[in-house]
Amino acid sequence: MTKVRDNGRKDAILAIAAGQFRRRGFERTSVRDIAEALGMTSGSLFYHFATKEELLVAVMEGGVRDIMQSVRDGLAGETRLPERLLSMVRSHLKALLGPRLDAMTVLLYEWRSLSPAAQSRVLALRDAYEALWMEPINEAVVLGLVESDAVLVRQTVLGALNWTAQWYRPEGRLDVDALAQSMYAMLFPRVAAASGAKSTSTLSGRGN
Repeated sequence: MTKVRDNGRKDAILAIAAGQFRRRGFERTSVRDIAEALGMTSGSLFYHFATKEELLVAVMEGGVRDIMQSVRDGLAGETRLPERLLSMVRSHLKALLGPRLDAMTVLLYEWRSLSPAAQSRVLALRDAYEALWMEPINEAVVLGLVESDAVLVRQTVLGALNWTAQWYRPEGRLDVDALAQSMYAMLFPRVAAASGAKSTSTLSGRGN
């Protein structure tokens, strides 16, 4: 039971820290600020995280893991290229713009606050996530449905999706599903156009 309570406390710390880091910035947020928002002492917070940087790394790693799991879950059962790419766009946006928006925003914009060692640690997870995108993008390259520079395509796609954290408002005219559909059509226009004209085997790249 103690472990469950500790995990719950750590989750609360991470959520509050993410919100503080997002609103104030990492450098302007003190351990005391986070502890006071949680109704605890700074010493109690250090029981869970040895340094403020360790707390930032935990927030960022949690953000990467959440978005990676969201995309993997969305891909389950999808075999055709158009549905896979649409699912990845939708799953990325749902994770980015969902309840963990604070953590995701910190992940995107607080890189300079990390030491080189901490950057390497978080970047290893980020690289693993970006690798998920390379398989379908490379497949689309082979089919002539995106530009030949697959890395540039991935960077462009993720850059556009990540920028929505700055401007998207849930009370606006588009919900996340509609936003995903529109962005998919804009980012992968030839895949979207070809999906209604070609066979399942052709678009999946796995025909006999």
